Amino acid sequence: PDSTTSPSSACWQLSTKFPHWGSVMADLPLLVFLPAFVAGILVALTHVPLGREVLKSGIVFLDLAIAQAAGLGVILAGVGEHGPGDIVVQLTAAAAALIAAGTLSWTERFAGRYQEALIGCLFVLTASVGLIALSSNPHGGEHLKDLLVGQILWVTWSDLIPVALIYSVIVIVWFGFGQRIGRAGFYGLFAVAVTGSVQLVGIYLGFGTLILPALGVTRVVRRLALPTAYAIAMTGYVLGFIITTALDLPAGPVIVCALALCAMATAWLARKGSDETQSA
Repeated sequence: PDSTTSPSSACWQLSTKFPHWGSVMADLPLLVFLPAFVAGILVALTHVPLGREVLKSGIVFLDLAIAQAAGLGVILAGVGEHGPGDIVVQLTAAAAALIAAGTLSWTERFAGRYQEALIGCLFVLTASVGLIALSSNPHGGEHLKDLLVGQILWVTWSDLIPVALIYSVIVIVWFGFGQRIGRAGFYGLFAVAVTGSVQLVGIYLGFGTLILPALGVTRVVRRLALPTAYAIAMTGYVLGFIITTALDLPAGPVIVCALALCAMATAWLARKGSDETQSA
């Protein structure tokens, strides 16, 4: 399908051409969105707990920098010659993200309060190199858009299988070992998680899934913080898919906005509950 055509538009076009498919078309949107929703679940499973650690460490832009590095790897692999699921693209993106993570893990030892500035510099540098690499590509603008906002609605089951396996390992390592993996281990784990999300949902939605749920639970009691953050992420994805289907809008940006609304609502409710408890 054309990357500029949404699945809901495609379903409508097919139904007008083949009216006798009406009963099939009624169920098709659900089938179309199912792989996309599973992609959202996979990204949320890894990004929500990692996002809380990122927020606690004060290195909020780490995701953007490493995601941009992974995106640079995709660009340098030549998406015009290799498909998004091609092993060359996957390995190049992972290598670029791991190099960026290793560099930031090394600078963290001596950069101190300048670490966030170095993360920002890495983001700008990798973005600039990516733009230079795409400057002679006639489809460069489209490739850049796909990296930033993603094409989550066109994710297939075959795209999800390798990511699901990798993310299962990440979840086991994170919840099994936690802080014992050290800062270098955290950076490496983070790089692998971000590499998968960049190609599934794009840089913006990956960052939104990482940070917005974590921000929404800053005033939620500790034992409920992680489940609440997961609830924010899942509600945001469901709400985003509903709005996308109803209004035929781009899914990635809509889901980011839905995540922001859910995070703000949760933060407001948590603050209101905290204020009422203190005044009681």
